[in-house]
Amino acid sequence: MSERLRRWRMILGGDEADGTGTSLSGVDAKRDATLEALYDRQEDRRGGLGSSSPRVARWLGDIRGYFPSSVVQVMQRDAMERLGLRELLLEPELLESVQPDVHLVGTLLSLNRAIPERSRDTARAVVRRVVDELEKRLAQPTRQAVSGALHRANRTHRPRQADIDWNRTILANLRHYQPEQRTVVPERLVGYGRRLPNMSKQIVLCMDQSGSMAGSVVYASVFGAVLASIRTLRTQIIAFDTSVVDLTEQLSDPVELLFGVQLGGGTDINAALAYCQSRIEAPRDTVLVLISDLYEGGNEEEMLQRAQALAADGVQVVCLLALSDDGAPAYDHDIAAALAGLGIPAFACSPDKFPDLMSAAIQQQDIAAWAASNDIPVAAATQG
Repeated sequence: MSERLRRWRMILGGDEADGTGTSLSGVDAKRDATLEALYDRQEDRRGGLGSSSPRVARWLGDIRGYFPSSVVQVMQRDAMERLGLRELLLEPELLESVQPDVHLVGTLLSLNRAIPERSRDTARAVVRRVVDELEKRLAQPTRQAVSGALHRANRTHRPRQADIDWNRTILANLRHYQPEQRTVVPERLVGYGRRLPNMSKQIVLCMDQSGSMAGSVVYASVFGAVLASIRTLRTQIIAFDTSVVDLTEQLSDPVELLFGVQLGGGTDINAALAYCQSRIEAPRDTVLVLISDLYEGGNEEEMLQRAQALAADGVQVVCLLALSDDGAPAYDHDIAAALAGLGIPAFACSPDKFPDLMSAAIQQQDIAAWAASNDIPVAAATQG
């Protein structure tokens, strides 16, 4: 069998109409069987894994052996919807067979109240593995970006020699370039302040915990814990649906924080912003990141007025329609446009871009311009 026919046979699934006239054997046949169990649409064969936990566990082990990690994660997500895997995840033996990822954590959090006691330790261990991996990937870039931003925001023009920012100093003195010496004679030094105040910035992460925001909630919780570890920041994390809960005390352990989240339910952004507003002590030294798809179930007009008041007080307000790697999110375009009209940028941000975003926000840069420079589409204000 030619390689091209083999590939087409794998794609088309082997039905009589696939036109290849070929069959599979060995590893290809086993790989095809795992795909058929999940994606065969014939009614009499749909749900080929049945409701048996051992069979599903074997199937999960098979796909991890036959496909790369990225494909395994897609197949696991499809299995949750097509084969009822969501309910079977309540079994500890099955949880141990699943490859952990952000989407699985979101599913477990949505099932939090339904997880039986015998599965809770396993579920917590799965969430811990994902959180540890995310922290390992994201913690250092975040601390580096934010710490650098805090120092730059505390610049001095009378720095000690060890505190001189040579790049900025050279840029500020290019007009004093001496061609014959091929050097710049600096008239003005730019440097970092040696000491920072005990609390130079307040960061408020206000995250929508409706079901559609599961992945964003996971990333926001990890970032919140990392930001809270930076002593010159005062970090707060607020979760909301139709009620508001302050999870700041759980920031030392993002796993505990995540299990304090109740995914699902409605959305009252207005109430969440009201709570955040009451907790802000120094508006001009505060960055408020609203993480929401903006499907408001509360008072929309009052919510926009509150957002406008926060911005007018000097709070750096940023709206993230998603904080995830899932691509373009669904969101309320009208509210996003209304926020843009108030000077509050609304856009989706990948986790890898978030540290640089926080750096820009702390330095009070134009966030819409920052997004444009990173090729990130920003919601446009309504014309007229």
